[in-house]
Formats: sequence, C-alpha cells, structure tokens
Amino acid sequence: MTPHPSRRSDPPLAAAVREALAGVGDPGRALAQQAYMKSSLPYRGVTSPELKALLRGLLTDPSLAPADRAQWEATVRALWDDPEVREERYAAIAVTGHRLARPWQDPEALTLYRYLVETGAWWDLVDAVAPDRVGPILLSHRSVVDPVIRSWAVDDHLWVRRSAILAQLRHREATDTGLLADVLDANLEDSLHGRQFFVRKAVGWALRQHARTDPAWVRRYVDERGDRLSGLSRREALKHL
Repeated sequence: MTPHPSRRSDPPLAAAVREALAGVGDPGRALAQQAYMKSSLPYRGVTSPELKALLRGLLTDPSLAPADRAQWEATVRALWDDPEVREERYAAIAVTGHRLARPWQDPEALTLYRYLVETGAWWDLVDAVAPDRVGPILLSHRSVVDPVIRSWAVDDHLWVRRSAILAQLRHREATDTGLLADVLDANLEDSLHGRQFFVRKAVGWALRQHARTDPAWVRRYVDERGDRLSGLSRREALKHL
C-alpha cells in the first residue's frame, strides 16, 4: 500500500505508533467508543489498558526516541494533526509525556499544549493535557506561568478556560489558592462560558479535588460565592464534605 503523502516523512515514533495501531482493535468496540465520545474521528477499538501496553514498548524503544525538542514536537503534531483514528491523538498525548521529554516540560511547551487544547476541544483530550502537562509546568515555573494561566482563565475559548480551571488539579498542598480563586471567579455563572456544562463541571471538580487537601477553604469559597456558583458546581464541590 502506498503511504499517505503526508505520512511519508512521519518521525519514526509516529510511524511506529500508526503501524502498531493498524494491527489491533475491535470493530464493535470502536463503534461504541465513537458514539460515546461523539467523535467525528473513528476509533480502532482499543481499550485504554491495551493502548497503554502497546505504547509502553514504543515509548521505551531507544531507536524510536525523539532526538531533540523539534522532533518531539513534530512527532506529537504528526499524530495529532493527521490521525486516522482517535487513538492516535491519545498516543500524541502519551508522547508529550515521553521520559526523554522531561527537559522540554517548560513554559515554551505551553504553546504546543494550548494548541492541543484548542484543536482537541473535548474533555477526553483536554482533561489529559491540562492537569498532567500544563499543571506540572505551572508548579515548576510559577512566576512565568501564573500570568499565562490567568490569561487562559478569561480567554474566549471555552476549552482554554477549562484548562486554566483544571491546571492545579494535582497540586494538593502546593495549590496556589489565590490563583485558584481568581481562575474560578472568572468562570462562574455570570462569565462568558459560565453556564456551559463543561465549565460548571470543571469549577466543581477543581473545588472537590482541593477539598481533599483544605476542606475549610472550599466550604468558605462556596459560601462566599453564593448564587454566582452554579448548582452543579456547588454539588461537585461539596460532594465529599
């Protein structure tokens, strides 16, 4: 079979991922996955554990490892921008976390991650990028990234806002509550996307998660915001309190 013209120059890891995915999957599961995710992209029908196992071997193969930052980003973009199936986008997110990419997890990478958020624009993709890729960069480079997250929180793009809300989801005791409050306040009921389900849910999720670390702060925040906080956000925030 003649390679797709845009794939003849795929970086080695991207080519290997496509080849591996082409040989696996369950067509029946694929249809169910596509319907559940409301995806315009078809699925191969691979379960999450199966995909992780498939990628584990590829991501640890030295012969496929990205040689530098440029090739790492090219690999991510190849899988993301021209996928045959949605699992290739999941693989692209896995490549962003490649062990050799640790030196590149810095503020410069936020341009790539914002691109993934804007073009992915759905929860299964955004919710893997925001807390697990953007979040660690914020934690390690607060002075530089804090203004970026604040700007994302008031962005016109719904999913960029959701990313700002979820950026500290894994920070626990290291959570900057001043930043958290400001980001949440920018996305309550009276905000641009404040009545959208995915924003309301994100606000509640961020509060519910921080309640595991500081329940008193969360109760106080919920009480002080009153009716500006949606019923959904309030219920999520207080779910385990």
